[in-house]
Amino acid sequence: MSAMTIEKPWQRWLIRLGVFVSMTILVVPGAWVVLTAFRQNIEILAKPAVWIPQELTLKNFQGIFGLLDTQQGLPVAQYFVNSLVISVTSTVVAIAVGMMGGYAFARYRFKGKGALFLGFMLSRTVPGVALSLPLFILWARLGLIDTSWGMILVYMSINIPFTIWLTDGFFRQIPIDLSEAAQIDGCTRWQAFWKVEFPLARAGLASAAIFAFLTSWNEYALASQLTRTTASKTMPVGLMDFTAQFTVDWAGMSAMAVLIIIPALVLTFIVQKHLIAGLTFGGVKG
Repeated sequence: MSAMTIEKPWQRWLIRLGVFVSMTILVVPGAWVVLTAFRQNIEILAKPAVWIPQELTLKNFQGIFGLLDTQQGLPVAQYFVNSLVISVTSTVVAIAVGMMGGYAFARYRFKGKGALFLGFMLSRTVPGVALSLPLFILWARLGLIDTSWGMILVYMSINIPFTIWLTDGFFRQIPIDLSEAAQIDGCTRWQAFWKVEFPLARAGLASAAIFAFLTSWNEYALASQLTRTTASKTMPVGLMDFTAQFTVDWAGMSAMAVLIIIPALVLTFIVQKHLIAGLTFGGVKG
């Protein structure tokens, strides 16, 4: 019997300090962007930098929506709708297809299973930027440049392999005996999946959904190459509207960045109970 290691108080405080420093490094850039969105322009451009704003203002948000007479607005609402439609559609399709694929890899044996799974995983190793030129040429010939459907197809192809890999791992953790027991009790194969296996894998599907959504919502490299007009531009691409040849509108860019952050935070809070929930499996004894 191995001796249990007792954590000393100084080790506990050292871990807490390390976590605090790490979280501070991660949070400070985001907090700076949020504060900049509510700062006056004179404070944004001040040298040395003003860390604590003297006065908070909503003019930066009003300006990007064209509610100020001194500033021309941008089609932020259209960019938001484009991003939402593209991200939600590609996420729903990726989860549906990825769930079926992950279940098939976890539960069934078929010829070429290992090679096919490896192919899916290798597709994730190719950087999106490397695909921009081939995709542009192919999409141009298919007439998908500057269309929402073109971006949806791109993000589906990016998210489906990752979703298959993630859901495959979760379905493998679910004992197949549970499904077989449900079928013995009178359930069909579909009912056993939907009533027994799916609820246990819900945490994994929620994790896959949040990753797929954030990938589609935040992606810039491919979207900047495959979109041209307001009809298809997404929020990250719209950030470039605040840049000119010699100047950058940091106030407007930060305000729009906050609008990009909000949906991601809302979605995270909605599914957080699934993200942090552990899977508890029962054993079935013969």
